[in-house]
Amino acid sequence: MIHSVRFICVLDTNVIYPIELRDLLFWFAHYDLYTPKWSAHIFDEWASVMRRKGIAETEVAKRISKANLAFPDAFVSNYSGLISSLDLPDRKDCHVLAAAIKTNANVIVTNNIKHFPKAYLASFGLSAKTADDFLTDIIDLNPEQAVRAFKEMVLNRRNPDLDELQVLDILRKRGLKDTADFLHSQL
Repeated sequence: MIHSVRFICVLDTNVIYPIELRDLLFWFAHYDLYTPKWSAHIFDEWASVMRRKGIAETEVAKRISKANLAFPDAFVSNYSGLISSLDLPDRKDCHVLAAAIKTNANVIVTNNIKHFPKAYLASFGLSAKTADDFLTDIIDLNPEQAVRAFKEMVLNRRNPDLDELQVLDILRKRGLKDTADFLHSQL
């Protein structure tokens, strides 16, 4: 089930970079709704995206450090030996699958679903979900805890200070329409 820390999810780079999406995923993990996992490859990609977006190197290092400090058990190591034996439509995604296999994950959370064929992932006991599908599943299984996590995320938000409805609108604009609508229905 997705409502426990025993549910392990590898977060692909494309769900870590958009700050609002990352914040919601991290707050749900903070509330023990699932266990996040990532790898050096994933964080290297995240750092590269941040640099391309003009984020200063000190801020890049700070964000990565904060994520690793917040979730010290999230870092997956010793997975690189698996990469070359994997076969995905986009070879550059094999490191994500390798990390998921190594950590015995239940799901890969990615917005590049087409890069992770269902039958191939199933052969490793894995599945892939979009962030919107994953988050709505979490809310469905534990709505009270998910709403608490969301509300605390909003309360801790700075620069700019936004209310719950404004944050929900941002989530919708970031492709989390079902998540935002579900959270809205629970408020």
